[in-house]
Amino acid sequence: MLIKFEGIVLRARSYGESNQVLTIFTEQQGKMAIMARGSKKTKNRFGAVTEPFTEAIFVCYKSTGMGTLSQADPIASHYRIRADLLLTSYGAYWLELIDKATEENQSHRVLYHFLVEGLNRLEEGVDPDILTRMMELQILRTIGSAPILNRCASCTKEKVPIRFSVSQGGFLCQDCASEDPYAFHITKPVAYIMRTLAEAPLNRLGHIQVKSETKEQVERLIHAFINEYFPVSLKSFTLLNQIRNTWK
Repeated sequence: MLIKFEGIVLRARSYGESNQVLTIFTEQQGKMAIMARGSKKTKNRFGAVTEPFTEAIFVCYKSTGMGTLSQADPIASHYRIRADLLLTSYGAYWLELIDKATEENQSHRVLYHFLVEGLNRLEEGVDPDILTRMMELQILRTIGSAPILNRCASCTKEKVPIRFSVSQGGFLCQDCASEDPYAFHITKPVAYIMRTLAEAPLNRLGHIQVKSETKEQVERLIHAFINEYFPVSLKSFTLLNQIRNTWK
């Protein structure tokens, strides 16, 4: 049976001397693995669509087990991301996060379209740190572990947040600050930026200028949350930090 789907290549691994197994994040079927036979050979017709970040319309033959790629029509190669080491590092982190957060054959259409738009904005020069925090929050929302940022996580009232609590699941107001003695102190700019990043649609995101210290604190808070609710070791994030440090 032939099946046709739109998707983005998350990763490719070698299978034998000339084949590759592609892990593709699709709009309809979620994550799936397909065999690209001969794709490592020079001038193979599938060579252009096996790179990570590639968005394409794929056609594969599937009966039982893994499908076999029979046709692919590129939509976007995102070459500008792959040609820039720093952007590649950010993008690779996004793809690994999605790969680790999703199961095969489980559709996540909102996350799929978020990734499509995110890669476009990354190519357009939008602050990659801002985009990455938005991607992290979207993935946490996908797995049902997003922090509560629109009200107090304890009393549920819409009060001014002064703490961020990992154990309580989000912002805490003055009255509830004592609920978690280990909660992070936050400033108004940090609270505002976190709420904005959680709520703003990517396709309407304008040019955001955020002070470096604010971005660093937001990253620290979100990663404390990720480490608690999504405790998966990500090699791509370690590599991203190493490359960021060399560019400072």
